[in-house]
Amino acid sequence: MSQVDRILDKALNGGRLGLEEIVTLFESDEIEKMGAAADTIMKRFHPEPITTFVVGRNVNYSNICDTYCRFCAFYRPPGSPEGYVLPNETIFRKIQETVDVGGTEILMQGGTHPDLPFSYYLDLLREIKKRFPGITMHSFSPAEIRKMQQVSGGLTLEEVVRALHEAGLDSLPGGGAEILDDRTRLKISRLKGSWTDWMEVMKTAHRIGMNTTATMVIGFGESMEERALHLLRVREAQDECIANGYRSEGFLAFIPWTFQPDNTNLKREKATPEEYLKTLAISRIALDNIKNFQSSWVTMGPEIGKLSLRYGCNDFGSTMIEENVVSAAGTTHKVNISLILDLIRQAGKIPAQRNTRYEILKVYNETEGVSRDFVMQN
Repeated sequence: MSQVDRILDKALNGGRLGLEEIVTLFESDEIEKMGAAADTIMKRFHPEPITTFVVGRNVNYSNICDTYCRFCAFYRPPGSPEGYVLPNETIFRKIQETVDVGGTEILMQGGTHPDLPFSYYLDLLREIKKRFPGITMHSFSPAEIRKMQQVSGGLTLEEVVRALHEAGLDSLPGGGAEILDDRTRLKISRLKGSWTDWMEVMKTAHRIGMNTTATMVIGFGESMEERALHLLRVREAQDECIANGYRSEGFLAFIPWTFQPDNTNLKREKATPEEYLKTLAISRIALDNIKNFQSSWVTMGPEIGKLSLRYGCNDFGSTMIEENVVSAAGTTHKVNISLILDLIRQAGKIPAQRNTRYEILKVYNETEGVSRDFVMQN
């Protein structure tokens, strides 16, 4: 039995993988073997042949940012004539358009804007919830929350997160994780803070009863050990949430994707679809305490998105009625609800619409379509 076979056999028999074992998998090119193991593990969490998706929209309230990440093509520095802050009415219109096609989730993110007061975010959340009480605000990244703490006038991190939660923030997406190791973080985003800064925001959210998601971006020139450390650090934080009995389910999902280098200040070759699928499979195998894994069709395209359902994914992610950050880096894949239904069915699965908590809202039968759809805006 080869070393890779022994490691996969250990995982399939319920053993936890350590750092060296995860690195060995990353260094291997036996992708199909890893995919098969990941698929088996996924089916233990999700024995029914259902693939879920959420109808949602990305709303980028501002592109002004003073973090200056080298890998980001979306931000504009303070004072740029191309910088903007969306009027509240524009945000409300975008949310209404989402609700009109059966949408349930808004992923609202911007940059780390130095001049927006903390009250801006609280007031905006309250106004959104007043107008759209049924919408789930799965919004803001840890970097944005750290900026809110800076401008809050002395509030602790927990006080900031609690205030946002009380104002209407339901759930925290895992953006900005990139690679949870400081060597790579300093190279690509010197001002964004350490990996522990990111993780402490997530742990704080868990502690006060909020769910979150975790992400990982490969292709920055990081080492295989750094990728493995990323997975272990996410797993340890999830262990902590479970062990402490918080009212949160912790990281509801894990979403890996690949760096998109076009139009950025960080020149790298794009990671291949094979590298993405391998990373996805290893993540599912190593993260034995996270139930849901989300496909990244936004960066990889619908066909690789479909293939990811055989490499550990049980979820097709968000319809993303609007997406601006990845498309700013020259990657634009457009899908609507009808195409998502088709892609899931082509993969031999049954499509089902879910909410942000991964509760199924509607299962689509073999021939059923949608009465209200959209054209992706970006």
